[in-house]
Amino acid sequence: MVVTGRSVALALLAVGAVLVSGQISPQVTAVSLAVVVALLVLDVLLAASPRAMRLTREGDTSLRLGEAATLSLVLHNPTRRTLRGRVRDAWPPSAHVEPRSAPVRVTGGERRRVGVVLTPTRRGDVRAAGVTVRTLGPLGLAGRQRTLSAPWTVRVLPPFHSRRHLPGKLSRLRELEGQHTAMVRGQGSEFDSLRDYVRGDDVRSIDWRATARNDGVVVRTWRPERDRRILIVLDTGRTSAGRVGDTPRLDHSMDAALLLAALAGRAGDRVDFLAYDRRVRAQVRSGSKGSQIEQLVTAMAPLEAALVESDPAGMAGTVMAQGRTRKLVVLLTDLNAAALEENLLPRLPALTSRHLLLVASVRDPEVDAMAEERGTPEALYRAASAERTLAERRRVTADLRQMGAEVVDAGPEHIAPALADAYINLKAQGRL
Repeated sequence: MVVTGRSVALALLAVGAVLVSGQISPQVTAVSLAVVVALLVLDVLLAASPRAMRLTREGDTSLRLGEAATLSLVLHNPTRRTLRGRVRDAWPPSAHVEPRSAPVRVTGGERRRVGVVLTPTRRGDVRAAGVTVRTLGPLGLAGRQRTLSAPWTVRVLPPFHSRRHLPGKLSRLRELEGQHTAMVRGQGSEFDSLRDYVRGDDVRSIDWRATARNDGVVVRTWRPERDRRILIVLDTGRTSAGRVGDTPRLDHSMDAALLLAALAGRAGDRVDFLAYDRRVRAQVRSGSKGSQIEQLVTAMAPLEAALVESDPAGMAGTVMAQGRTRKLVVLLTDLNAAALEENLLPRLPALTSRHLLLVASVRDPEVDAMAEERGTPEALYRAASAERTLAERRRVTADLRQMGAEVVDAGPEHIAPALADAYINLKAQGRL
Protein backbone atom coordinates (compact mmCIF):
# COMPACT_ATOMS: atom_id res chain seq x y z
CA MET A 1 0.00 0.00 0.00
CA VAL A 2 1.18 3.53 -0.82
CA VAL A 3 -0.24 6.92 0.09
CA THR A 4 0.03 10.17 -1.82
CA GLY A 5 0.26 13.81 -0.83
CA ARG A 6 -3.48 14.08 -1.21
CA SER A 7 -4.03 11.74 1.74
CA VAL A 8 -1.76 13.85 3.92
CA ALA A 9 -3.59 16.99 2.84
CA LEU A 10 -6.92 15.32 3.58
CA ALA A 11 -5.79 14.34 7.08
CA LEU A 12 -4.61 17.89 7.79
CA LEU A 13 -7.89 19.24 6.46
CA ALA A 14 -9.86 16.95 8.78
CA VAL A 15 -7.79 18.05 11.78
CA GLY A 16 -8.25 21.70 10.80
CA ALA A 17 -11.99 21.25 10.47
CA VAL A 18 -12.16 19.81 14.00
CA LEU A 19 -10.14 22.71 15.38
CA VAL A 20 -12.23 25.32 13.60
CA SER A 21 -15.52 23.77 14.72
CA GLY A 22 -14.49 24.10 18.35
CA GLN A 23 -15.86 20.66 19.13
CA ILE A 24 -12.57 19.13 20.15
CA SER A 25 -13.20 15.77 21.74
CA PRO A 26 -11.78 12.27 21.44
CA GLN A 27 -14.95 11.06 19.78
CA VAL A 28 -14.96 13.76 17.06
CA THR A 29 -11.27 13.29 16.39
CA ALA A 30 -11.65 9.52 16.14
CA VAL A 31 -14.60 9.88 13.73
CA SER A 32 -12.61 12.30 11.52
CA LEU A 33 -9.61 9.99 11.37
CA ALA A 34 -11.87 7.02 10.73
CA VAL A 35 -13.37 8.79 7.73
CA VAL A 36 -9.90 9.52 6.35
CA VAL A 37 -8.81 5.92 6.88
CA ALA A 38 -11.99 4.62 5.26
CA LEU A 39 -11.39 6.76 2.20
CA LEU A 40 -7.82 5.49 1.98
CA VAL A 41 -8.91 1.87 2.27
CA LEU A 42 -11.64 2.39 -0.32
CA ASP A 43 -9.19 3.98 -2.72
CA VAL A 44 -6.77 1.06 -2.29
CA LEU A 45 -9.54 -1.47 -2.95
CA LEU A 46 -10.66 0.36 -6.09
CA ALA A 47 -7.12 0.65 -7.50
CA ALA A 48 -6.12 -1.78 -10.21
CA SER A 49 -3.94 -4.64 -9.06
CA PRO A 50 -0.30 -4.17 -10.19
CA ARG A 51 0.29 -7.90 -9.81
CA ALA A 52 -2.15 -8.55 -12.66
CA MET A 53 -0.21 -6.40 -15.12
CA ARG A 54 1.61 -8.17 -17.98
CA LEU A 55 4.92 -6.65 -19.09
CA THR A 56 6.86 -7.19 -22.29
CA ARG A 57 9.87 -5.42 -23.79
CA GLU A 58 10.97 -4.41 -27.26
CA GLY A 59 13.97 -2.57 -28.62
CA ASP A 60 17.74 -2.69 -29.00
CA THR A 61 19.79 -5.55 -27.63
CA SER A 62 23.26 -4.15 -28.33
CA LEU A 63 25.02 -0.85 -28.89
CA ARG A 64 28.52 0.58 -28.89
CA LEU A 65 29.82 2.37 -25.83
CA GLY A 66 28.96 6.06 -26.15
CA GLU A 67 25.77 5.46 -28.13
CA ALA A 68 22.15 5.35 -26.89
CA ALA A 69 19.71 2.45 -26.97
CA THR A 70 15.94 2.90 -27.27
CA LEU A 71 13.68 0.42 -25.50
CA SER A 72 9.93 0.10 -25.14
CA LEU A 73 8.10 -1.30 -22.14
CA VAL A 74 4.61 -2.55 -23.07
CA LEU A 75 2.04 -2.72 -20.26
CA HIS A 76 -1.01 -4.91 -20.76
CA ASN A 77 -3.93 -4.44 -18.37
CA PRO A 78 -6.02 -7.66 -18.49
CA THR A 79 -8.39 -6.49 -15.73
CA ARG A 80 -11.57 -4.44 -16.06
CA ARG A 81 -10.31 -1.59 -13.92
CA THR A 82 -8.39 1.36 -15.28
CA LEU A 83 -4.78 1.56 -14.20
CA ARG A 84 -3.78 5.03 -13.06
CA GLY A 85 -0.33 5.63 -11.64
CA ARG A 86 3.37 5.58 -12.50
CA VAL A 87 5.88 3.09 -13.83
CA ARG A 88 9.57 3.07 -12.90
CA ASP A 89 11.90 0.99 -15.07
CA ALA A 90 14.91 0.13 -12.88
CA TRP A 91 18.39 -0.36 -14.42
CA PRO A 92 21.91 -0.19 -12.97
CA PRO A 93 23.11 3.39 -12.35
CA SER A 94 25.72 3.11 -15.12
CA ALA A 95 22.92 2.64 -17.68
CA HIS A 96 21.71 6.25 -17.20
CA VAL A 97 18.04 5.61 -18.00
CA GLU A 98 15.77 8.47 -19.05
CA PRO A 99 13.08 8.99 -17.94
CA ARG A 100 13.45 7.36 -14.54
CA SER A 101 9.64 7.07 -14.17
CA ALA A 102 6.60 7.93 -16.26
CA PRO A 103 2.88 8.43 -15.60
CA VAL A 104 0.58 5.84 -17.19
CA ARG A 105 -3.12 5.34 -17.72
CA VAL A 106 -4.21 1.99 -19.13
CA THR A 107 -7.89 1.15 -19.38
CA GLY A 108 -9.04 -2.42 -18.94
CA GLY A 109 -7.97 -4.77 -21.72
CA GLU A 110 -5.67 -2.23 -23.40
CA ARG A 111 -1.90 -1.88 -23.83
CA ARG A 112 0.33 1.13 -23.41
CA ARG A 113 3.92 1.61 -24.50
CA VAL A 114 6.46 3.45 -22.34
CA GLY A 115 9.73 4.42 -23.99
CA VAL A 116 13.10 4.65 -22.21
CA VAL A 117 16.55 5.61 -23.48
CA LEU A 118 19.74 4.01 -22.14
CA THR A 119 23.12 5.72 -22.44
CA PRO A 120 25.53 3.28 -20.73
CA THR A 121 28.94 4.45 -19.55
CA ARG A 122 30.41 0.98 -19.00
CA ARG A 123 31.13 -1.83 -21.39
CA GLY A 124 29.50 -5.23 -20.86
CA ASP A 125 26.03 -6.67 -20.31
CA VAL A 126 23.45 -4.33 -18.76
CA ARG A 127 20.47 -6.17 -17.27
CA ALA A 128 17.12 -4.74 -16.22
CA ALA A 129 16.57 -4.88 -12.47
CA GLY A 130 12.76 -4.84 -12.54
CA VAL A 131 9.74 -2.64 -13.18
CA THR A 132 7.92 -1.00 -10.28
CA VAL A 133 4.23 -0.42 -11.02
CA ARG A 134 2.34 1.95 -8.72
CA THR A 135 -1.45 2.10 -9.16
CA LEU A 136 -3.74 4.70 -7.58
CA GLY A 137 -7.42 4.65 -6.80
CA PRO A 138 -9.96 7.00 -8.41
CA LEU A 139 -9.59 9.50 -5.54
CA GLY A 140 -5.81 9.61 -5.88
CA LEU A 141 -5.35 9.20 -2.11
CA ALA A 142 -3.72 5.78 -1.95
CA GLY A 143 -2.91 2.78 -4.07
CA ARG A 144 -0.85 -0.34 -4.50
CA GLN A 145 2.74 -0.92 -5.57
CA ARG A 146 4.64 -3.96 -6.74
CA THR A 147 7.93 -4.66 -8.50
CA LEU A 148 7.51 -7.03 -11.44
CA SER A 149 10.10 -8.94 -13.41
CA ALA A 150 10.67 -7.90 -17.03
CA PRO A 151 14.08 -9.33 -17.99
CA TRP A 152 16.06 -7.69 -20.75
CA THR A 153 19.77 -7.51 -21.49
CA VAL A 154 21.59 -4.89 -23.53
CA ARG A 155 25.16 -5.72 -24.52
CA VAL A 156 27.41 -2.65 -24.58
CA LEU A 157 30.15 -3.27 -27.14
CA PRO A 158 33.64 -1.76 -27.23
CA PRO A 159 33.62 1.61 -29.00
CA PHE A 160 36.36 0.82 -31.63
CA HIS A 161 37.81 4.35 -31.72
CA SER A 162 40.71 3.22 -33.92
CA ARG A 163 38.34 2.61 -36.82
CA ARG A 164 39.40 6.01 -38.18
CA HIS A 165 42.84 4.55 -38.95
CA LEU A 166 41.44 1.71 -41.05
CA PRO A 167 41.20 3.52 -44.43
CA GLY A 168 44.83 4.64 -44.26
CA LYS A 169 46.06 1.17 -43.32
CA LEU A 170 44.01 -0.41 -46.11
CA SER A 171 45.58 2.03 -48.53
CA ARG A 172 49.01 0.86 -47.42
CA LEU A 173 47.92 -2.74 -48.00
CA ARG A 174 46.80 -1.90 -51.53
CA GLU A 175 50.13 -0.19 -52.16
CA LEU A 176 51.86 -3.32 -50.89
CA GLU A 177 49.97 -5.46 -53.39
CA GLY A 178 50.83 -3.03 -56.14
CA GLN A 179 54.52 -3.24 -55.29
CA HIS A 180 54.44 -7.03 -55.52
CA THR A 181 52.37 -7.28 -58.69
CA ALA A 182 54.43 -8.20 -61.75
CA MET A 183 57.59 -8.41 -59.64
CA VAL A 184 59.73 -11.48 -59.34
CA ARG A 185 58.49 -14.09 -57.00
CA GLY A 186 59.82 -13.62 -53.50
CA GLN A 187 59.29 -14.81 -49.98
CA GLY A 188 55.76 -14.12 -48.81
CA SER A 189 54.23 -13.88 -52.30
CA GLU A 190 51.94 -16.16 -54.24
CA PHE A 191 50.86 -16.46 -57.88
CA ASP A 192 48.07 -14.06 -58.82
CA SER A 193 47.40 -14.02 -62.58
CA LEU A 194 48.83 -13.77 -66.10
CA ARG A 195 48.97 -10.67 -68.30
CA ASP A 196 50.68 -9.38 -71.40
CA TYR A 197 54.28 -8.29 -71.14
CA VAL A 198 54.83 -4.53 -70.79
CA ARG A 199 58.14 -2.79 -71.40
CA GLY A 200 59.96 -2.60 -68.07
CA ASP A 201 58.64 -5.88 -66.63
CA ASP A 202 61.19 -8.23 -65.13
CA VAL A 203 62.05 -10.91 -67.69
CA ARG A 204 62.23 -13.45 -64.87
CA SER A 205 58.44 -13.16 -64.57
CA ILE A 206 57.85 -14.39 -68.13
CA ASP A 207 55.76 -17.56 -68.28
CA TRP A 208 57.25 -19.36 -71.28
CA ARG A 209 54.57 -22.04 -71.45
CA ALA A 210 51.79 -19.47 -71.60
CA THR A 211 53.84 -17.43 -74.09
CA ALA A 212 54.13 -20.45 -76.38
CA ARG A 213 50.35 -20.79 -76.45
CA ASN A 214 49.78 -17.10 -77.25
CA ASP A 215 50.83 -14.65 -79.90
CA GLY A 216 52.60 -12.34 -77.42
CA VAL A 217 54.79 -12.57 -74.37
CA VAL A 218 52.95 -13.33 -71.11
CA VAL A 219 54.22 -12.60 -67.60
CA ARG A 220 53.16 -13.85 -64.21
CA THR A 221 51.97 -11.46 -61.53
CA TRP A 222 52.38 -12.02 -57.82
CA ARG A 223 50.71 -10.73 -54.70
CA PRO A 224 51.34 -11.03 -50.96
CA GLU A 225 50.36 -14.40 -49.61
CA ARG A 226 46.86 -14.59 -48.20
CA ASP A 227 44.98 -16.97 -45.94
CA ARG A 228 47.64 -16.57 -43.23
CA ARG A 229 46.67 -17.52 -39.67
CA ILE A 230 46.70 -14.82 -36.98
CA LEU A 231 45.99 -15.48 -33.30
CA ILE A 232 45.28 -12.44 -31.14
CA VAL A 233 45.87 -13.21 -27.45
CA LEU A 234 44.48 -10.68 -24.98
CA ASP A 235 45.89 -10.71 -21.45
CA THR A 236 43.00 -10.11 -19.01
CA GLY A 237 45.06 -10.42 -15.82
CA ARG A 238 45.71 -7.95 -13.03
CA THR A 239 47.95 -5.58 -15.01
CA SER A 240 45.23 -5.06 -17.63
CA ALA A 241 43.08 -3.35 -14.98
CA GLY A 242 45.54 -0.47 -14.63
CA ARG A 243 44.24 2.81 -16.00
CA VAL A 244 46.19 4.55 -18.74
CA GLY A 245 44.68 7.98 -18.86
CA ASP A 246 40.96 7.64 -18.16
CA THR A 247 40.63 4.16 -19.67
CA PRO A 248 41.76 0.73 -18.44
CA ARG A 249 44.70 -0.81 -20.29
CA LEU A 250 42.39 -3.68 -21.28
CA ASP A 251 40.15 -1.36 -23.32
CA HIS A 252 43.12 0.15 -25.16
CA SER A 253 44.30 -3.36 -26.01
CA MET A 254 40.84 -4.29 -27.26
CA ASP A 255 40.79 -1.28 -29.54
CA ALA A 256 44.16 -2.22 -31.02
CA ALA A 257 43.04 -5.84 -31.46
CA LEU A 258 39.91 -4.76 -33.34
CA LEU A 259 41.89 -2.61 -35.77
CA LEU A 260 44.32 -5.44 -36.43
CA ALA A 261 41.49 -7.95 -36.92
CA ALA A 262 39.67 -5.65 -39.34
CA LEU A 263 42.86 -5.03 -41.32
CA ALA A 264 43.85 -8.69 -41.45
CA GLY A 265 40.34 -9.70 -42.46
CA ARG A 266 40.42 -7.25 -45.39
CA ALA A 267 43.83 -8.66 -46.36
CA GLY A 268 42.32 -12.16 -46.65
CA ASP A 269 43.91 -13.63 -43.53
CA ARG A 270 42.18 -15.76 -40.89
CA VAL A 271 41.95 -14.23 -37.41
CA ASP A 272 41.46 -16.17 -34.18
CA PHE A 273 40.99 -14.56 -30.78
CA LEU A 274 41.83 -15.72 -27.26
CA ALA A 275 41.35 -13.92 -23.93
CA TYR A 276 43.37 -15.47 -21.11
CA ASP A 277 44.67 -14.80 -17.61
CA ARG A 278 44.71 -18.09 -15.67
CA ARG A 279 42.07 -19.67 -17.84
CA VAL A 280 40.37 -18.99 -21.14
CA ARG A 281 37.89 -16.12 -20.71
CA ALA A 282 36.75 -15.86 -24.33
CA GLN A 283 37.63 -17.49 -27.63
CA VAL A 284 36.69 -16.92 -31.26
CA ARG A 285 37.78 -19.30 -34.00
CA SER A 286 37.84 -18.24 -37.62
CA GLY A 287 35.48 -20.29 -39.72
CA SER A 288 36.48 -18.71 -43.01
CA LYS A 289 38.49 -15.89 -44.51
CA GLY A 290 37.31 -12.32 -44.09
CA SER A 291 36.34 -9.97 -41.31
CA GLN A 292 35.06 -11.31 -37.99
CA ILE A 293 34.67 -7.98 -36.26
CA GLU A 294 31.12 -8.65 -35.08
CA GLN A 295 32.12 -11.92 -33.42
CA LEU A 296 35.19 -10.35 -31.84
CA VAL A 297 33.29 -7.33 -30.52
CA THR A 298 30.59 -9.57 -29.06
CA ALA A 299 33.20 -11.76 -27.36
CA MET A 300 35.10 -8.76 -25.98
CA ALA A 301 32.07 -6.90 -24.62
CA PRO A 302 31.62 -8.79 -21.29
CA LEU A 303 35.36 -9.13 -20.60
CA GLU A 304 36.67 -7.53 -17.42
CA ALA A 305 40.16 -7.55 -15.97
CA ALA A 306 40.53 -10.35 -13.43
CA LEU A 307 42.33 -9.29 -10.26
CA VAL A 308 44.69 -12.25 -10.42
CA GLU A 309 48.25 -12.62 -11.65
CA SER A 310 48.33 -13.84 -15.24
CA ASP A 311 49.87 -17.19 -16.03
CA PRO A 312 52.11 -16.66 -19.11
CA ALA A 313 53.18 -20.31 -18.95
CA GLY A 314 49.59 -21.49 -19.21
CA MET A 315 48.96 -18.91 -21.91
CA ALA A 316 51.90 -20.20 -23.94
CA GLY A 317 50.68 -23.77 -23.49
CA THR A 318 47.20 -22.81 -24.68
CA VAL A 319 48.66 -21.13 -27.76
CA MET A 320 50.77 -24.20 -28.55
CA ALA A 321 47.66 -26.36 -28.24
CA GLN A 322 45.89 -24.34 -30.96
CA GLY A 323 47.62 -26.42 -33.64
CA ARG A 324 50.95 -26.90 -35.34
CA THR A 325 50.17 -24.61 -38.29
CA ARG A 326 52.51 -21.64 -38.30
CA LYS A 327 50.73 -18.42 -37.39
CA LEU A 328 51.34 -14.89 -36.24
CA VAL A 329 50.66 -14.77 -32.48
CA VAL A 330 49.89 -11.23 -31.29
CA LEU A 331 50.11 -11.01 -27.51
CA LEU A 332 48.56 -7.88 -26.01
CA THR A 333 49.94 -7.61 -22.49
CA ASP A 334 51.94 -5.37 -20.19
CA LEU A 335 55.73 -5.46 -20.35
CA ASN A 336 55.91 -6.44 -16.70
CA ALA A 337 59.47 -7.60 -16.07
CA ALA A 338 58.69 -9.85 -13.10
CA ALA A 339 55.90 -11.81 -14.79
CA LEU A 340 57.49 -12.11 -18.23
CA GLU A 341 61.02 -12.99 -17.12
CA GLU A 342 59.90 -15.71 -14.73
CA ASN A 343 57.18 -17.36 -16.80
CA LEU A 344 57.09 -16.33 -20.46
CA LEU A 345 60.74 -15.94 -21.46
CA PRO A 346 61.77 -19.50 -20.48
CA ARG A 347 59.05 -20.88 -22.78
CA LEU A 348 59.62 -18.39 -25.57
CA PRO A 349 62.05 -20.51 -27.64
CA ALA A 350 59.47 -23.29 -28.03
CA LEU A 351 56.83 -20.73 -29.01
CA THR A 352 58.97 -18.76 -31.48
CA SER A 353 60.31 -21.93 -33.10
CA ARG A 354 56.79 -22.77 -34.26
CA HIS A 355 55.12 -19.36 -34.57
CA LEU A 356 55.99 -15.71 -35.16
CA LEU A 357 55.38 -13.79 -31.93
CA LEU A 358 54.45 -10.11 -31.79
CA VAL A 359 54.14 -8.60 -28.30
CA ALA A 360 52.20 -5.33 -28.05
CA SER A 361 51.97 -3.24 -24.89
CA VAL A 362 50.26 0.02 -23.97
CA ARG A 363 52.79 2.51 -22.65
CA ASP A 364 51.69 4.93 -19.93
CA PRO A 365 52.59 8.50 -21.01
CA GLU A 366 52.45 9.66 -17.40
CA VAL A 367 55.51 7.55 -16.62
CA ASP A 368 57.42 9.33 -19.39
CA ALA A 369 56.30 12.68 -17.99
CA MET A 370 57.37 11.69 -14.48
CA ALA A 371 60.83 10.75 -15.77
CA GLU A 372 61.36 14.35 -16.90
CA GLU A 373 60.34 16.01 -13.63
CA ARG A 374 62.93 18.02 -11.73
CA GLY A 375 63.04 20.83 -9.20
CA THR A 376 62.02 19.25 -5.88
CA PRO A 377 63.15 16.17 -3.94
CA GLU A 378 59.71 14.60 -4.47
CA ALA A 379 59.94 15.20 -8.23
CA LEU A 380 63.41 13.67 -8.35
CA TYR A 381 62.19 10.61 -6.48
CA ARG A 382 59.30 10.19 -8.93
CA ALA A 383 61.68 10.67 -11.85
CA ALA A 384 64.03 8.00 -10.49
CA SER A 385 61.14 5.56 -10.05
CA ALA A 386 59.89 6.29 -13.56
CA GLU A 387 63.37 5.81 -15.04
CA ARG A 388 63.66 2.46 -13.31
CA THR A 389 60.31 1.38 -14.74
CA LEU A 390 61.31 2.49 -18.23
CA ALA A 391 64.67 0.72 -17.92
CA GLU A 392 62.89 -2.52 -17.01
CA ARG A 393 60.61 -2.17 -20.05
CA ARG A 394 63.63 -1.59 -22.29
CA ARG A 395 65.37 -4.63 -20.85
CA VAL A 396 62.33 -6.85 -21.36
CA THR A 397 61.91 -5.50 -24.89
CA ALA A 398 65.53 -6.30 -25.71
CA ASP A 399 65.19 -9.83 -24.29
CA LEU A 400 62.06 -10.48 -26.33
CA ARG A 401 63.67 -9.28 -29.54
CA GLN A 402 66.80 -11.25 -28.87
CA MET A 403 64.70 -14.40 -28.61
CA GLY A 404 62.98 -13.78 -31.97
CA ALA A 405 59.85 -11.85 -30.98
CA GLU A 406 58.70 -8.52 -32.38
CA VAL A 407 57.71 -5.83 -29.87
CA VAL A 408 55.39 -2.83 -30.18
CA ASP A 409 55.44 -0.46 -27.21
CA ALA A 410 53.35 2.67 -27.77
CA GLY A 411 51.07 5.07 -25.94
CA PRO A 412 47.28 4.68 -25.80
CA GLU A 413 46.71 6.97 -28.79
CA HIS A 414 49.31 5.22 -30.95
CA ILE A 415 49.15 1.54 -29.96
CA ALA A 416 46.44 0.62 -32.50
CA PRO A 417 48.07 2.20 -35.59
CA ALA A 418 51.52 1.04 -34.46
CA LEU A 419 50.31 -2.55 -34.20
CA ALA A 420 48.68 -2.30 -37.62
CA ASP A 421 51.91 -0.93 -39.10
CA ALA A 422 53.86 -3.82 -37.58
CA TYR A 423 51.48 -6.29 -39.22
CA ILE A 424 51.81 -4.57 -42.61
CA ASN A 425 55.61 -4.54 -42.33
CA LEU A 426 55.71 -8.25 -41.51
CA LYS A 427 53.45 -8.92 -44.47
CA ALA A 428 55.68 -6.81 -46.74
CA GLN A 429 58.75 -8.72 -45.57
CA GLY A 430 57.04 -12.04 -46.27
CA ARG A 431 57.44 -13.25 -42.69
CA LEU A 432 53.85 -14.32 -42.08
